Amino acid sequence: MAQSRSDQMVERLRNMQAAAPDIEASAVVSVDGLIMASALQQGVEEDRVSAMSAAMLSLGERISGELGRGSLEQVYIKGGKGSIVLTAIGEEAVLTAMSRQEGKLGLIFLEMRRAAEDLVKLVG
Repeated sequence: MAQSRSDQMVERLRNMQAAAPDIEASAVVSVDGLIMASALQQGVEEDRVSAMSAAMLSLGERISGELGRGSLEQVYIKGGKGSIVLTAIGEEAVLTAMSRQEGKLGLIFLEMRRAAEDLVKLVG
């Protein structure tokens, strides 16, 4: 049986996390703030992740535009216990990843970019 688009997205998220083990959790969220696919840890609420991802994407787009930085590509948030990176997936969605504090950002950014390139075909 053929996989649904959602299942294909989840599989791509899991592959991304396997390639960059510092990524602890990830999700594909629509620009409207609705979850499309996720590979989140136990106890992480999909609704909270999706709503906050959409809000950060919207704010990031506004800041980038208002300050003349062009179209938004990525939002990076660093906290005391790790990082959150949001990467645009075309015009319709955002890829959100949560990483460990000691995570290798270069590898995380690379794998997220690769995943976003694959996911844009599934989102559209």
